[in-house]
Amino acid sequence: MLEKYLKINPEVKKALDEGTPVVALESTIISHGMPYPQNIEMAKTVESIIRENGAIPATIAILNGELKVGLNAEELEYLGKSDSVLKASRRDLPFIVSKKLDGATTVASTMIIAALAGIKVFATGGIGGVHRGAQQTFDISADLQELAHTNVAVVCAGCKSILDIGLTLEYLETNGVPVVGYQTQEFPAFYTRKSGFNVDYKVDSSAELALALKSKWDLNLNGGVVVSNPIPEEFEMDYDTINSAIEDALKEADEKGIRGKESTPFLLGKVKAITAGKSLDSNIELVYNNAKVGAKLAVELSKLDK
Repeated sequence: MLEKYLKINPEVKKALDEGTPVVALESTIISHGMPYPQNIEMAKTVESIIRENGAIPATIAILNGELKVGLNAEELEYLGKSDSVLKASRRDLPFIVSKKLDGATTVASTMIIAALAGIKVFATGGIGGVHRGAQQTFDISADLQELAHTNVAVVCAGCKSILDIGLTLEYLETNGVPVVGYQTQEFPAFYTRKSGFNVDYKVDSSAELALALKSKWDLNLNGGVVVSNPIPEEFEMDYDTINSAIEDALKEADEKGIRGKESTPFLLGKVKAITAGKSLDSNIELVYNNAKVGAKLAVELSKLDK
């Protein structure tokens, strides 16, 4: 029955069948996160980085109602250019599929589809989280609940400071989701390497991390792991500059009454404008860095499965 919905690219299928390491990639960053043609250039470079580090990339999206695992160049181009691709999280999947629509996958929906395909590692930019003011709005990303239930390791640069990082980490702890620092004790805040919050555990290598993941899933401790991988120092933004930009953007969003799923793209757009585009450059570089770590982790995990 699953084959009716899930369409795995032949190269990815062969890799999964043979136990070759595979890394899942989301598509929201292509359709909704960056302008064309930077989004396509970024997507192609990310896939190349994963190959260079010994794994097979599997960019995930929904096209004409089909859950696609691994996209070709034509499909990537379509995602990068089209204005009709919906942002697809868990709640949206049945409707986008049944109506045969196109959807770009978020962290949550990418995790779901990756797990259906048997992919254990997913590299992205940053995870969603608890929004500031959630005590009143209850605005909490579906990414966090997915991490609580779905057996996929998510390599990311932490979460953006537009979120309430402290509450995000508390929420993950409540749901038993380990937050691991890759060669860091401090949880990164996307554009910057510091947030003022510590991770649960620090790991110094992909091999060490792979052993922990295998132990977790062998013990039937269902759920994902947040692998927080800081942006390289040469590409990080000044801590005070980025936080000042975020505060200004949050104030404007509040004045304009922007809420819910519209808030994140608005805030990121404002931060990009305030920082004269430097935030976009940092965003691209941290994604590249996460792809590299994700590939190395997938390679180490595949060794343990043999």
